[in-house]
Amino acid sequence: MKTVYTNQAPEAIGPYSQGVIVNNLFYSSGQIPLTPNMEIVGDGIHEQTEQVLKNVQAVLKEAGASIESVVKTTIFIKNMDDFPVINEIYGRYFDEHQPARSCVEVARLPKDVQIEIEVIALVNE
Repeated sequence: MKTVYTNQAPEAIGPYSQGVIVNNLFYSSGQIPLTPNMEIVGDGIHEQTEQVLKNVQAVLKEAGASIESVVKTTIFIKNMDDFPVINEIYGRYFDEHQPARSCVEVARLPKDVQIEIEVIALVNE
């Protein structure tokens, strides 16, 4: 097992890593809308979704993976009414490549953000 770390995404805010590689699979921790400087981006779902997906791209790159190698995403959101906006932004990142996906409304997320996304991706080790 290999731990993944990049300074292009926020550090873990607890006793966990940004992600791990096991065999040829990368498992990310949930990415929330923090900048690499640990500042929350905006309070709207649009800005927060964009930042989360930028963070996802950064950890994927460090792991030797990419958006195109993602096999599964899980999205956690505070308000299912935000789903159309999230889906539109998500669709720009996952355009032609469309991995399996789950989306779950939750009562609360770390730092009271609006969205969190985790991914599983194939890597070229």
